[in-house]
Amino acid sequence: MDLSFSDDQRLLKDSAERFVAQRYDFAARRRIAALPERFSPDIWQAMAEMGWLGLPLPLDDNGFGGSALDVGIVMEALGRGLVLEPYLSTVVQAGQLIAGAGSPAQRTRWLAPIAAGQQRVALAHGESMFESLGGVPDTRAQVEGERLVIRGTKRLVPDAPGADWFIVTATRAGGELAFFMIPREAPGLEIQSFDTLDGRLAANLRLDGVAVSEDQCLGAAADNAALLSEILDRTAAALCAEAVGCLQHLLDATVAYTRTRVQFDRPIASNQVLRHRMVDMAIQCEESRAMALRAALAIDGDPAARQREVSGAKLKISRAARLVAEGAIQLHGAMGVTDELDVGAYAKRLMTIEKLCGTPAEHRDRLAGLRAARGA
Repeated sequence: MDLSFSDDQRLLKDSAERFVAQRYDFAARRRIAALPERFSPDIWQAMAEMGWLGLPLPLDDNGFGGSALDVGIVMEALGRGLVLEPYLSTVVQAGQLIAGAGSPAQRTRWLAPIAAGQQRVALAHGESMFESLGGVPDTRAQVEGERLVIRGTKRLVPDAPGADWFIVTATRAGGELAFFMIPREAPGLEIQSFDTLDGRLAANLRLDGVAVSEDQCLGAAADNAALLSEILDRTAAALCAEAVGCLQHLLDATVAYTRTRVQFDRPIASNQVLRHRMVDMAIQCEESRAMALRAALAIDGDPAARQREVSGAKLKISRAARLVAEGAIQLHGAMGVTDELDVGAYAKRLMTIEKLCGTPAEHRDRLAGLRAARGA
């Protein structure tokens, strides 16, 4: 498997890293985190102008037809900067789901504004504490009189407080999985916003008889369940890339700190035990980067191979995140858990990533099922 970047991908990587370094240092991130929506319109519009918001969208829909690997390059840079803007929810999840399930008219209606930075969309699928790997939602879309209405609850929807539209997964009569586009001002939709561990915003959605039309149903996909599984795997692969960016920042910050922190008249980086600890952290970063690349390269292949690579990467990177984050905090000493440094913020984001798009237990179960199916 070729894990090297093309010339275009190297240019994308350089531009993404330069943008984050110049426009999104931790002081800028702290200012954005203090805003009510945790969102900067200027940063979002700059992302649109650079083509990132249309990167994975089809060429026919004002996108650039980018691959999962291209998305991973951007996500790693966003992870290094701990960027708060809803790239994952609006572009990676919602944008690609609309591209896969929407009719030509629906794609025109929603994808062009997404690529231009004019609309934000959130996928509302999970109904438990954490978003699962799929499954049949308890939220129901059923006919009541002459209306088609949706009733149910969606929990922990990332970036929902700032979204203009929601893609709500629901089960129709006969057990069919369906996707409905719901505007945030829809009568019967209640949005309960809250802060998450990593300083972002999420919300629980309560749909109490929200009326929808057939035009709001994304019905062009041949198999909605298979499409949803693919989108969640694409999201998990992107999260793996974001985690790699977080890990690399923690490693770089720790190495720099130990070179300047002096004890007993010498930098603590001269301590051989601490050097070994940082070597272990560096190894975890490189192994995680390789696993994230494998997951991205497998996205468009056989579904079983895709699931195997994504689950393997999620498990590996979840373990690496704990080792690297704990090492960074410990080597920074008591300062590592204060708000004065950014180490704790990165550790919290990594803890959140571990739980999104399938917990480690869910991914272990999926890997076990895939192995059993291959041996059958």
